[in-house]
Amino acid sequence: MSSERPDPDALLAKVERDEAKARRGRLKIFFGAAAGVGKTYAMLLAARERRAEGINVLAGLVETHGRKETAALLKGLAVLPHKAIEYRGTTLREFDLDAALKRKPALILVDELAHSNAPGSRHPKRWQDIEELLDAGIDVYTTLNVQHLESLNDDVGQIAGIRVWETVPDTVFEAADEVELVDLPPGELLERLKEGKVYLREQAQRATENFFRKGNLMALRELALRQTASRVDAQMRDYREDHAIREVWQVGELILVCVGHTPLAERLVRAGKRFATSLRANWIVAYVETPELQRLPAERRDLVLRVLRMAEQLGAETVTLSAPEMSTAILKFARERNVTKIVMGKPTRRGWRRWLLGSVVDIIIAEAHNINLYLLGSPRPGSGPQGDEVEEEPVLFRKPPPPGMNDPVNRRRHTSYAGYGWSVAVTALCTGIAALMRGGFDLANLVMIYLVGVIVIATRYGRGPSVLASVLSVLSVDFLFVTPYYSFKVSDSQYLITLLAMLVVAVVTSHLMSHVRYQAKVAGHRERRATALFAISKELSASRSEEEIVGCAVRHIHGEFGGKNIILFADEEGRIVYPEGRKQEESLEGCDLSVAQWVYDHNELAGLGTNTLAGANAIYFPLAAGDKVLGVLVVQPANLRRVFLPEQRKLLETFTGQIVQAIERVRLAEQARAAAVQMEAESLRNSLLSSISHDLRTPLATIVGSASALIENGSGLKPEDRRELSRTIHDEALRMSRLIDNILDMARLDAGAARLNRQWHMLEEIIGTVLNRLGKRLEGREVEVKLPPHMPLVHVDAVMIEQVLTNLLENVARYTPPDSPIEISAEKSDFTLTVEVADRGPGIPRGQEEQLFEKFYQVDRERAQSGVGLGLAICRAIVESHGGYIRARNRPRGGAVFSFTLMQDQTPPPPLPEEET
Repeated sequence: MSSERPDPDALLAKVERDEAKARRGRLKIFFGAAAGVGKTYAMLLAARERRAEGINVLAGLVETHGRKETAALLKGLAVLPHKAIEYRGTTLREFDLDAALKRKPALILVDELAHSNAPGSRHPKRWQDIEELLDAGIDVYTTLNVQHLESLNDDVGQIAGIRVWETVPDTVFEAADEVELVDLPPGELLERLKEGKVYLREQAQRATENFFRKGNLMALRELALRQTASRVDAQMRDYREDHAIREVWQVGELILVCVGHTPLAERLVRAGKRFATSLRANWIVAYVETPELQRLPAERRDLVLRVLRMAEQLGAETVTLSAPEMSTAILKFARERNVTKIVMGKPTRRGWRRWLLGSVVDIIIAEAHNINLYLLGSPRPGSGPQGDEVEEEPVLFRKPPPPGMNDPVNRRRHTSYAGYGWSVAVTALCTGIAALMRGGFDLANLVMIYLVGVIVIATRYGRGPSVLASVLSVLSVDFLFVTPYYSFKVSDSQYLITLLAMLVVAVVTSHLMSHVRYQAKVAGHRERRATALFAISKELSASRSEEEIVGCAVRHIHGEFGGKNIILFADEEGRIVYPEGRKQEESLEGCDLSVAQWVYDHNELAGLGTNTLAGANAIYFPLAAGDKVLGVLVVQPANLRRVFLPEQRKLLETFTGQIVQAIERVRLAEQARAAAVQMEAESLRNSLLSSISHDLRTPLATIVGSASALIENGSGLKPEDRRELSRTIHDEALRMSRLIDNILDMARLDAGAARLNRQWHMLEEIIGTVLNRLGKRLEGREVEVKLPPHMPLVHVDAVMIEQVLTNLLENVARYTPPDSPIEISAEKSDFTLTVEVADRGPGIPRGQEEQLFEKFYQVDRERAQSGVGLGLAICRAIVESHGGYIRARNRPRGGAVFSFTLMQDQTPPPPLPEEET
């Protein structure tokens, strides 16, 4: 094993991860294929070992399921009492999270990680309780069955035919510090089931007939083994990365198939598939894009694109690498991914060309230590479907372009020819400048002029034109500036060294500049993709509706991939429909809804350039969140290469992922708002029914009792008793009438049906009318009215304001002693009118000043005597309809003050003359 010095950035990231882990508790999961394999038993054995080491161990919640041998292991361990939660008449035993945090042990045992907590618990899931324990620095032992992993839920349902509803996110499993596989062969597990060591006899019989079939257990066992092996593999990669280990470890088979732009690529992919299948190994298909390959014609690049898509359909992972040297990129990627086998095509160069120019295969053979290399030979010319004499397969991803400069191939050739032309022109320009300098400067200075020209050509037009410029420059210097002049002969041998050095420097410089140009181009593409992803993420995160999300997505996808696009959603019946009111310049019109419906129903890609419904004129992408499809993205790109190139495809997948998350966020927010509104409406309905049933019962009982007395004993009652009973019936009926009026008034105000009839009135008359109306109600109280002299007219709806004052005074009479005084005062300014009603009662409980004005709210229902808690709510609605506000506060020396302020934005009319009054 060889290792290199770790990268500083990677080392810093490792230190930060270690610091975060040091502050957090450690999680160990005892992982099994099914119930009964012994996970809880193994957890208790491990806990007893830790306790023997002097560790403070607490059994937070351990499910023994009546197994005696498991329960015996609990002896000697501190056990946390369960938390009892009442739910629908049943007492549920749950884990007491608060008690566990208060005791803060070094290690706590919490069984069944995927358990759903009872309603009313702090967290809906037990794994969330464990996360809080870990954040508090407490180590946790827990248990988990493979069928409860979220990513395996569908596979388990298909295998066992049973849907598992309690699941754990894979991130929790992956973040565990340690996973211990508790394994038991299916035969032994079934034997334990028959013996009643897993379930009771009747439950065991049903389990054997359903979930616990031997085939199911074998499949679940394989899933558990694979999941554990995958975790171990990830840990090994992390270890190799942390320790900067570059050598390949032969611990698991991973095949890398390297393809290029030759017809042999398809054969390589098929051979790699057969190889991976025979070894039951994962495989990767890689294409390395070098500066030379970037200048290939579009047809050759489309061939690579088709091969990569074929590899994806065969189940391979595809990657596109960018590097100046193909061998360097392949070796670096193979070491990073711990590739054990590389499949390539045999070298095509032969003889002196291979000896002089080298071969990628030869370099990899020399440098690929601990990696097995497999070479696939090409067929003889004309001997097979991919022989040299067979015409190349037609391109599927690009329609034949019209002749002329609009063809990308012709444009590239034109640019290449222009580069060679400019190399000649720049060399001629350098020659002219050097001719002007001849005689006053040494030959070395003249050579520098030509080198500057070579650098300019290499920077602008690449390697080929710059090499031509290098050769022309050497020939020009030899012909014009080295004796004998105007001849390619050299009189002095030292000039040969000068010319040779000039040629080498020029070629190397052109090569380096070409690489710099390529790296700048790659960096530009990456920066553009990163900028586009940041822009759409930022705008989507700020979107608050589906309309905004769709508009943002359509605009950004058009800017990045060209063409037009649209996002389609299904109606309530599950049919894809065209959106209304979403007309944008980038929006696609006239797409095939039947194709979109197929994509929506099957959650698969279809349309142009795919193997499904390829006759469509656009590409249809499902917008899926797990198994649920939210909608369909329809893209009609200007060029399919802009969508199906691997890096562009990954960018589009990232775009769609961001769009799906934004749509889910908005829909969840809408659901939460709807649920809140429904809950509030339900609460209001319950409060109304409760208040009405409570407050109507007393007057109804009084009316019924008085009426019964009149009917049964009317002739035997004294006249004054009959009058008293009649008055009682009348008063209680008026109380019921006021209750009903308040409810109707509140309904009209909430619906906006109440219209203000604002006129100029005298405030003294409004207050006097209210006091006369409540004369009997306020009997025995001292009511003091304080109004400023020469009080001007007020512009209000007199009936509404009378209702406000009536409700405020009735509220005072209801909650204060019968003989306590009441004060009514008013203050008028240029633009406002403030009226206060003060009492000398017990006051308002602290913190409830604003709650008083909520519907159905009552400070003390027993003292309220009557009413449904709508009086003050009606007051606030009336005052706010006048453009004002109402407040409540306590007086410093006892009592409460209710004040409302109305806006007076009109000038009162002048007073009438004396003779007219």
